[in-house]
Order: sequence, then C-alpha cells, then structure tokens
Amino acid sequence: MFKHFSTFLGAIAFYTCLPIAQTWALTFNGIAQWAPTVGVVIGGLLGLLDVGLHGIGVPLLTRSAIVVMAWVAITGGLHLDGAMDTADGLAVLDPERRLQVMADSRTGAFGVMAAGLILLLKTAALADLTSYRWLGLILAAGWGRWGQLVAIVRYPYLKQEGKGAFHKRAVRSRWDVAPTLVLMLGLSSLEGYFSATPWLTTGLTVLGGSTIAIGIGTWFNNRLGGQTGDTYGAIVEWTEALLLCLLTAIH
Repeated sequence: MFKHFSTFLGAIAFYTCLPIAQTWALTFNGIAQWAPTVGVVIGGLLGLLDVGLHGIGVPLLTRSAIVVMAWVAITGGLHLDGAMDTADGLAVLDPERRLQVMADSRTGAFGVMAAGLILLLKTAALADLTSYRWLGLILAAGWGRWGQLVAIVRYPYLKQEGKGAFHKRAVRSRWDVAPTLVLMLGLSSLEGYFSATPWLTTGLTVLGGSTIAIGIGTWFNNRLGGQTGDTYGAIVEWTEALLLCLLTAIH
C-alpha cells in the first residue's frame, strides 16, 4: 500500500506543479499508470476553481479563460510544450530530421500555432459548457492521460533516452491500462446520470473519450513510426481540447 501511495505522489510531483512535502518518499518508476488518476485530480481542482469563480460572479467566458490558464499552470506547461514540439517536428518534410527538430528547445511557428489552437479550443468549449463544467474538466483531463498511457503500452519509443523513455521501460502490459479505464468508465457514466437520456449520453461520452484518446496516439504513431515524450504530451493536450468540444455537442 505504501509503495502505491509513494508512486502516486511521484506521479503528482512529475506531472504537476502541486506542492509535495520534501519529507515524503517519492517513487517514479511506474508513475505512468497513475497519470489518468492525476488527470482526475487536476480536473477536480479546476472544477473547484470554476465553482469558486462562479460564486463571486465572474462571467462565463472570463471564467473559462482563467480556468484554462490555471490548467497550464498546474502542469507547468509540460504537456503543452510537448504538443508544440510535436507540431514543429511534424511540419518538417524530411522524416529523418523530425526527431532532431522536436528535441530543439527553440519553438517554431507551427508550435506556436498548435499551442494557440489548443488554448482557443479549450477556452471556447468551456465557455459553451454551461452545466456540470466540473465533470467536463475531470473527463477531459482523465481521458487525455489515459490516451497517453495507451500509447506508452502500444507503441515503440523512438529514443534510447528522453523524458518519456522511463515510462516505456516501466509500463509494458496492456493490463496496465485496465484499472484507470474502469475509473474513466465510471466517471463517464456520471454524464449519463445527470442527463435526460442516460444510456445515450454515457455511450457517447465513453465512445468519444476512448476514440479520441486512442485515435490521436495512433495518428502520431503512423506519422512518426513511434512515440516520444513530446508526443505523449501532445496526446494529452489534443485529447483534452477535442473531448471538451465533443462534450459541448453531447450537452
């Protein structure tokens, strides 16, 4: 039990900027299995922030922009940086140079455009979600990281080292995605619970969340022939943004 808690704390420390006491023992081996759970925590905190802003009368659009800003701050821009680097790499026509460009610390035009589009989609979608916004935030952050976990398990890692290499070494079995899949299925069913058409809403949420999460990772794999730490981050960001857009249609 202590080992699992230590790994969960390691996942919090790695994936977020949330404060962790220095006296607590942290384990980083296998933290990717906790990534979807960390996403649920992030979504829950953002939901609390949104409720608080609503309580003091902040308008919907402004509230949505503040929540998205806090979203980036909680993660330290970790995943957004990966989405930017991935966009720059995919913009290179020469496949042999893509990984080199993605490893460059300088951000190119395509990376800036990708970040702008992601933040715009999240803000616009949140502004259109007028009910159960807290649940939408939890689902987006959770499914995004579940998609990352699926990509870690399914696809080869393209580098010997890197910020995502230790994830691949620690997570190998497809069964590693099952516990958090159950978690996301349960949370997605809440969409149906609050809906007038529970089975349809739950089905659309589960199908949409899993399809977007898996599909984005598959697309990156087909374009690059594998995954990197940057594409892991891109999977999270694009899944979050597109799932929020889908939730506006479901609502």
